[in-house]
This record gives sequence, C-alpha cells and structure tokens, in this order.
Amino acid sequence: MQKENKKNILKVEDLVVAFSMYGKGFRKGKLEVIHSLSIDVNEGEIVAVVGSSGSGKSLLAHAVLNLLPKNARTSGTITYKGEPLDEKACRKHLGHEISFIPQSVDYLDPLMKVDKQVIGVYGTKEKQKEMFCRYQLPEETGSKYPFQLSGGMARRVLISAAVMENPELIIADELTPGLNVEMAMETLKHFRELADQGTAVLMITHDIDLAFHVADRIAVFYAGTILEVAPTADFIAGKDALRHPYSKAFIDALPQNEFTPLPGTQPYAGNLPEGCLFADRCPNRTEECSGEIPKQIVRGGEVRCIHAT
Repeated sequence: MQKENKKNILKVEDLVVAFSMYGKGFRKGKLEVIHSLSIDVNEGEIVAVVGSSGSGKSLLAHAVLNLLPKNARTSGTITYKGEPLDEKACRKHLGHEISFIPQSVDYLDPLMKVDKQVIGVYGTKEKQKEMFCRYQLPEETGSKYPFQLSGGMARRVLISAAVMENPELIIADELTPGLNVEMAMETLKHFRELADQGTAVLMITHDIDLAFHVADRIAVFYAGTILEVAPTADFIAGKDALRHPYSKAFIDALPQNEFTPLPGTQPYAGNLPEGCLFADRCPNRTEECSGEIPKQIVRGGEVRCIHAT
C-alpha cells in the first residue's frame, strides 16, 4: 500500500492538451482542456482519478495512450517504466504490457466476434474461458457479435480482454458502468488482486465510493487538472484529513453527506480564471490565488493550494 520503494510504471508531468478549432467568425484558435497535469502510478498500486463529469478525466487516458484526435496538441512528458511513452512505444505496448478499458463499449469491433477480440494476439482460449467464467459471461458469448450483447455484457467483455495478458499497466476509464453492485465489487476485487501481484492501475471514475474499496491513492480532478493526490485513508477519514477546499467540498457532496451542494459551476475551458482554477468557488480565496499555484507536499499528500495546511 505504500508508495515508497515501488518501481514507477507511469509518470505524467506537466501535461497540457489543447485542441485546434474554429470559433466565432470562423477564426481558428486553441482550446486548452488539460492544464499542467501531473500524476504517477507505481507497480502494485491503484490510483483512482475522481471528479465531476465534464472535468476532462477521459482526455487524460487518451492523452497517455496517444489516442487523441489529429487536431489535439500536447506538451509535457509521459513515461512508461522510465522511457518516453510516445506513439511508437504505445503501438509496441498497448494490448500487451499496457491494457486500456475505454469508457464506451463502442470500442468493440462490430464486425468481429467477441472471442477473437478478447483473445487478441497474445491471449489463449483457456484464459478467455477463465475470464468469462469469472465475469459470469456464458460460454456462447464468444461466438456473438457486439450488437448481440447487453451493455453490461459488453463492459465485461472489455474487462476480460484487458486482463488476458496480466499487463503491467491498466488504464481503466469508468470501469464499472452497466454492472450490478455484485459484479462491480467482484471486478474491483479482481483488480486489487492484479495490483497485489504487481500491476499498476490508473482507474478513472466519477464514483469515489467505489474507489474507496481498492485504491491506494486518490487524485482529485477539476477543470482539466489535478488539485490533490492523497492516500485513500485520508478520504475515508473525512474532509478534515484532506488539504484542498475542492476535495473537502467533493466529500461533502457524497450521498452519505446529504449531497451538500457547492455554489457555482466548474469553469469552461475557454474562459478559465487566472491562477487557481477553483478560486471563483473557494471560501478561502485571497488575492494571492490569482497568481502561480505550485504543487506542494502537505501532510504526505500533493496539493495545488497556497492555503493548504
């Protein structure tokens, strides 16, 4: 469970993602949607990225794996086991050492039967049967096409494909949608087992309650960047153990805390405030918040807030 003395598998530093697009008057401009984002995942560790819908969490996964559209421009560094994770490296490792579970089941090839997609290049029929059994997929599922599956079955097929080769890194974008509670918990249990065997897992989710069960650390995503990364134990302990005002508000908004609302809305990527992106909604805002907000270590967690204690 400890980050120390663990081999780093994925490291993202100062990632910026912008899209070239046309605005008013057919003027071509740049819309920056990911801002100075840094995160890392070590062997044997599950890091959950949580945040509200529309904050850009899925773009992080696509940027890491070089799956962004052609009008995207990126800067910063992304490394896999200390080596640059560029387009060539992604082609080499994706589907073998690196697995991706996308948010949409439309990633399944509609013209290919399920068993061929799950087995892929490196898998075996025996392992496919094992995973189908674990994820309660009938044996005949393999002979079907994706359109013949329910949403929950398609999700379980994607998960089965991702774990066929015991990958060293799994990037899961919304792992459990479409699964009932029992299957969701079984899936999380399996991923905890994989992590305990050395796999690094970056789990992107809007459901922080599920992350509590398996994650070692939780990263709080807001308006295209990460505001805080802290041990899961701090989130379970409650908002007083956290460092960033948004993390505290996020905890307050959970069902068990009566959905306490946070005034205001998340800023639009094309109209971001200067300095802290959360400043317009923050109860602790001061003039200094409009300046540079460096990442700092506070009580064993990483946070971007000059008032963090």
